[in-house]
Amino acid sequence: MTTVLIVASNVPAQPAVLTEALERFKGRGARVAVACFFDAAELEIDPALAEVRSFAVPKEQIDKRLRTALGRAPANRKIWLHAQRSGWLMKWARTADLLVAIDPRSVHTVWEMAQRNVAASACYGLVPALRALDAGVSAPVTTRLERQVSATAARGVRGARRAAISSAKTTLRKATGQKVMGTPAGAWLWTRAVSAPKIPDRYRSKLAARVHDSAVRAGRHAEAARAATAAVNRISNAATRAELLTKAAQSELAVGRVPERLHDAISAQLTLADSLLRKDRKRAATALSNAWSLASNRVLHFDRLSSPLVDDPAGYLAPFRASEAARLLSAPRGRAVPAAPGPSGRPLRILLATLINDNFLHEIRQRYEAMPNVEVRFLDLDDDPARRSLARSGSSVIEHKLAGHTPYGEKIEEWLRPHLDWADTVFIDWCQATAALFTMPDPGDTRIVIRLHSFEAFNFWPHLVDFSRVDDVVFVSDHLRDLSTAVLPQLLGAQAPRLWVIDNAMDLQRYARPKPAQARFNLGMVGVGSVAKDPRWTIEVLRHLRRQDERYQLLLIGSDLNAKTSVAAKQYADLLKRDLAELEPSGAVQRRGQTDDVPAALTEVGVIVSSSVRESFHCGLVEGAASGAVPVVRDWPYFASGAHGARTLFPADWVVGSPAQAAERILAATATEEDWRRSGQAAAEHTLKTWDWTVTQTAFDRLFLTD
Repeated sequence: MTTVLIVASNVPAQPAVLTEALERFKGRGARVAVACFFDAAELEIDPALAEVRSFAVPKEQIDKRLRTALGRAPANRKIWLHAQRSGWLMKWARTADLLVAIDPRSVHTVWEMAQRNVAASACYGLVPALRALDAGVSAPVTTRLERQVSATAARGVRGARRAAISSAKTTLRKATGQKVMGTPAGAWLWTRAVSAPKIPDRYRSKLAARVHDSAVRAGRHAEAARAATAAVNRISNAATRAELLTKAAQSELAVGRVPERLHDAISAQLTLADSLLRKDRKRAATALSNAWSLASNRVLHFDRLSSPLVDDPAGYLAPFRASEAARLLSAPRGRAVPAAPGPSGRPLRILLATLINDNFLHEIRQRYEAMPNVEVRFLDLDDDPARRSLARSGSSVIEHKLAGHTPYGEKIEEWLRPHLDWADTVFIDWCQATAALFTMPDPGDTRIVIRLHSFEAFNFWPHLVDFSRVDDVVFVSDHLRDLSTAVLPQLLGAQAPRLWVIDNAMDLQRYARPKPAQARFNLGMVGVGSVAKDPRWTIEVLRHLRRQDERYQLLLIGSDLNAKTSVAAKQYADLLKRDLAELEPSGAVQRRGQTDDVPAALTEVGVIVSSSVRESFHCGLVEGAASGAVPVVRDWPYFASGAHGARTLFPADWVVGSPAQAAERILAATATEEDWRRSGQAAAEHTLKTWDWTVTQTAFDRLFLTD
């Protein structure tokens, strides 16, 4: 009886064809097994026709060695790695007379089996298998002997080659590993080896990236920079240079450092984008996306206490302004007609649009929904499950901007055009994806208004917005406007939109609640979830105070600092943990966690502190001041040297330059209960007169209801 083994990597597209072939095999007296690299239950085959089993190793049974091998193997070899673990399958493979692959991915597995069972015939496809069966599948003894010798030799060569390659890779990994690079001799050797002559660019790049990464992790940053520089100077291919410099920068960012050659990496990607602009716009878009990913990495701006963008906006963004491809992203395309004046004879139609975050729209929405002469619609792009992915693809926007017309752009037009046609005014909260998408199509005579809060100024999205199609841009503070115009020159000039500074919409009267006398000694922070809030600065203030009076304590209201965003954030969080471990046991610091009732939580706070390195406005501080807590505001370092900042936003006596000055202000304001309540009342009165919604709503009326 002839034995046939059929191997299938996927469920056959036409199972009936397989069933028919099995019936024909049976009619010829063959005994058949079907080995499946999927759940055998998906093949509804009569057991009388064939024995059907799965041979994929279950995930829970995959050991470390197999997992490593699977991770390195190409797709077709993965099937063979599973197959040779199945005792049932390998028994069939050794005894079968005919081995059959019925799809492309199973061919390699059948070939490997044929190298071990040289007496068997092997073929690809069911029809050739039936022909082989009809012709007779056994080979002459001499032919089988030749096959055996050839197959054994081939397996030996392949095994030796794989062993040699594996050994070489292991040796290289160890030789360039962190331990070796941590020694002066190892670092000296490898930083020079990467610049050796006659090494092909692609191998030099991989070796240099490996050496650089190991040196960075070993703490040898100077040697890492030298290795990358030496290798780059030897590489002529622009794409390879850009790839190596980008990998080197990413390696340093991964350990929380500002890369030594960050600008070189950004410039290399932009040079590559410019060179590809007319030949391959898709690859040019990828290079541009890589450049912006580096420039807006959160380690540079959010997870540290300083930002190179704030230090020198023009210098930091100079490579983008010099790049032809980057300039195309924000190139003004204009609009066919200007925005129309407000309608007569019907309500004004306002569309409030955002992506996920509508935290700052509640009061605005309620006010204009209640007006009889205004019709309001709300759009969150994330609420459309079929299209939300379109709003999260910065690379697609970049590619569209370079090409001018893409299928992606057509989808955005189809999605947003009905909203643009309906609205008289589109108010887009957050200058991010929503703003970029709404300015891709010509808005017609619809007025476009964008509000930029803070984090967007450090992100790439505003650079994808066509501001020649925007009528008004709203900022929540003067210092944010100053930074944004320095970062985005298109906000100034002939085709620039009107610029407004309008405070956040806040209902502050609900925070006025009685405070107990013991609140006088309680410092409070509302929101400490990010490094930018810098709670360690407030802890230093607390230390100054407790040297004078141990009744002072700090209440942290809100979620703990998120240490998972980057290594830089974790480094800050680790320092904060040490502070808390020192002060929490005595009750000097208390974490109150997240709360849905901030006004109630603030009744325990006698002094509200803003210790941030940057804020656009700081609602938490203003809410605390509205509650009657004494406000103490650090002169936010990101803006302290500018024309506007905390000192121009708040009364001068609220703002301090150091923890010592903060402690002096607090001691004076809380010297007695009467002093404390008087200072808190004065702060609350100023806050309500300046920033309560009853005051700021008039500015929004001017924005929305006047032409």
